[in-house]
Amino acid sequence: MRPRAWCGVLAAVALSATACGGGGGEAKKSDDAAAGARSGFPVSVTDCMGAKTTFESAPKRIVTSNAAGLELLMWLGAGDKVAGTGFPPGKGAMPGQYADRAAKVPVLGKTVIPKEKLLGSGADLYVDAFSSMKNMGKMGDAPTAKEFETAGIKHVFLKSTACVAMSKAPRTDLSGVEADIEELGKVTGTSARAAELVQEMRKKTGAVQDALRDVPKDKRPSYFFFDYDAGTKQPMAVCNRQVANAVIGMAGGRNVFDGCDGDFKPVGWEDVVAKNPDWIQLGVRNRGSEEANAKAFDEAAEFLKNFPATKDLTAVKEGRFLRIGSERTTIGGVRSADTVREIAHTLHPDRVK
Repeated sequence: MRPRAWCGVLAAVALSATACGGGGGEAKKSDDAAAGARSGFPVSVTDCMGAKTTFESAPKRIVTSNAAGLELLMWLGAGDKVAGTGFPPGKGAMPGQYADRAAKVPVLGKTVIPKEKLLGSGADLYVDAFSSMKNMGKMGDAPTAKEFETAGIKHVFLKSTACVAMSKAPRTDLSGVEADIEELGKVTGTSARAAELVQEMRKKTGAVQDALRDVPKDKRPSYFFFDYDAGTKQPMAVCNRQVANAVIGMAGGRNVFDGCDGDFKPVGWEDVVAKNPDWIQLGVRNRGSEEANAKAFDEAAEFLKNFPATKDLTAVKEGRFLRIGSERTTIGGVRSADTVREIAHTLHPDRVK
C-alpha cells in the first residue's frame, strides 16, 4: 500500500485532524469520502417521474408527510432524527414500542403540512407519502422542487403510495412496500436494519403463500373492504392499484373490486350487492383506544345489518366480518405482512394458524 493510502487509513481509525500529504482541507475531504463509502454513501434515489436525488451522507433532521413515513423511520431506528410530521398518528395507531417516542414528534400540520412551515422546518429531508408534486395538485400549496432546493431539503417519496396513479399494473404483492423500506434504509444509513425488516416480512408472507399454494384462485373466498369512515351513502371501493388489493390477494381472498384500476373508486350499493362477498372487512380508522375502536366496529356491523341494501347479504346474515383497522390494510408498511397473516387465518383457519 502506498504511504498516502496508509495515512488515510490511520487518520480514519484515529479520527485525527492531522493532514496527510497535502493541504488539510483536501485530506479531510478524502477522509469524509472514505467514511461515506464505508457507510454506503453516496446513494441515489428517484421519484415517481424518475428524477434522481443523491445523498452524500445520512440526513440529520427529517420531516414526514404523515404517520406512514414516521412509522417506517421508527422501525428503521431513525426515529430520533424526525423533527416533525403531518397527519400525525392517532392514539393507539403506532406499534406499542414506538408510541411514546412518536407522540413527542412535533406536529407541523394536522393534515398536509403548510408550505411555509415545511420550508422553514430546518429539515434536510422530507419523506413524502403523497403523489409527486406534478401529480398531486390538490394536496395543498406544495413547495416546488426549486423551493425545496433553496431551503436545503431533499425530497423523497414512498413510491408504493405516492406513485399509485402512475402504476400500469395491479398490485399483487408487497414488493413496492419492501422497496420503500430498503430505499429509506439506504437514505438514512440503516440498510442493515431495512434488510432485516424485509426478510421478516417475506418470511411471514411466504409462509402464508406456502399454506395456500394448492387453493385454486377461483375457490378462494370473495372479499369486500367496507371503508366505513369514507361514508355510508356511497361505498368506496378498494381498487387493484391499492396496497389493500395485494394484502387481500396474498391472504387468500379475492377483492371483489379488483377489476377497477386506480386506488379507490366510488361505487353503488347495488354493485356491492351484485358481488355478494363471502367476507366483509369493517374498515374502521383508529379511534384512539380499544374501547372506541370496538364501538366503531360494532357501528359498522350494525349499519350493514340494518341497511336495506345489505341486510340480506349472506356475509352479513352469517356475521362474516373482519375487524381489522383501515390503516393497517390500506397503508403499506412493515405491519402489512402481519395483516396478510391475520386475514389469511380468518379466511383459511385450517391452513394458516
